[in-house]
Amino acid sequence: MHPNLRKKFMQSCLRMAAPVAALCLLPLPSHATRFYQLGSAVTLPGKAPAWDYVTYDAARSRLFIGRRHDGVSVFDVTTHKVVATIADSEGANKAILVPELDRGYTVNGDGSTTEFALASLKTLRRIRFGSNADAGSYEPVTGQLMFTMGDSGKVAFMDARSGKLVATLPLASSHIEASAPDGHGNIFVAERDRDAVLRIDARTHAVTATWPTAPCHQPTGLDYDARSQRIFVGCRSDSPLLAVLDAKAGAVVASLPIGRGNDGVAFDPATRRIYASNGLDADLMVIDQQGPDSYRLEQAITTRPMARTLALDVKRDRVYLVAAEGGVDPAKKVDTAVAPFYPNFYFDNTFTVLTYKK
Repeated sequence: MHPNLRKKFMQSCLRMAAPVAALCLLPLPSHATRFYQLGSAVTLPGKAPAWDYVTYDAARSRLFIGRRHDGVSVFDVTTHKVVATIADSEGANKAILVPELDRGYTVNGDGSTTEFALASLKTLRRIRFGSNADAGSYEPVTGQLMFTMGDSGKVAFMDARSGKLVATLPLASSHIEASAPDGHGNIFVAERDRDAVLRIDARTHAVTATWPTAPCHQPTGLDYDARSQRIFVGCRSDSPLLAVLDAKAGAVVASLPIGRGNDGVAFDPATRRIYASNGLDADLMVIDQQGPDSYRLEQAITTRPMARTLALDVKRDRVYLVAAEGGVDPAKKVDTAVAPFYPNFYFDNTFTVLTYKK
């Protein structure tokens, strides 16, 4: 209701008899849900893109985009401009940020990391730790970086300060996906091909639990809620779901439908909301946590095809996604395990940063 109309309504109520006026104390009808919608779409110049994870630096309003062939692009969300490309980061899938050290670390496909200063964006060194790296996380209790190497079936642990390789842990999976620390020395890791979530102790570099995610199949995106000790997992299966696991018992305590092609899941502890970006159905799900085992869909909005990874700006209440225009060339191999017509090429000058806001 418009403020002026509300004021007139309340003044009229006060002139009524008491029993009738009491009705005015009831809440007025309103639209409880404010929907996200596209606020800006900024296309970045460049050759046919490939990309994976996006990471947000709230202190400097910068979005770090793993653009693989080009390396990590640093996009200022206030000016809508690329302010830098991290030197010597070609092949990067992701940037892991460690503000307390003023450091960032890329995850490069050749099994190396490019260490750079977070404030200046200057590259310091490129360190090799293995091969076929995909993603990873920073574990704050031990001060280690964990890098996932899906094709090699391993994860590697590196001391963030020294850059020294500490340990390598073989896993049964060849599709190791997203990960998240619990703040107590453990890291949760999704295994897409085994329909499982692992708990890895970063102190001992050992798997301490393996939990099945059924009815969630092909777990990919993952985030963690430390307060309620719940793990949120986005699953790509034929009936895609967001699964919620109890981080103590490992049991699936809730599940909700989401769109196809999930790759990104993020949790906002302030609003108790979970966000899931789904590239094949081109949608973004926002799910309310009503209790540790109780969840409901708050809203779902359309995005763009292939917008599968995301980053949250909790201060501004914005969601950042990236996408590009592509197609299927029948003369080239198609990744039919993802979708029958999953794009196997993208057009030049179509890579776009999408900002969704209320």
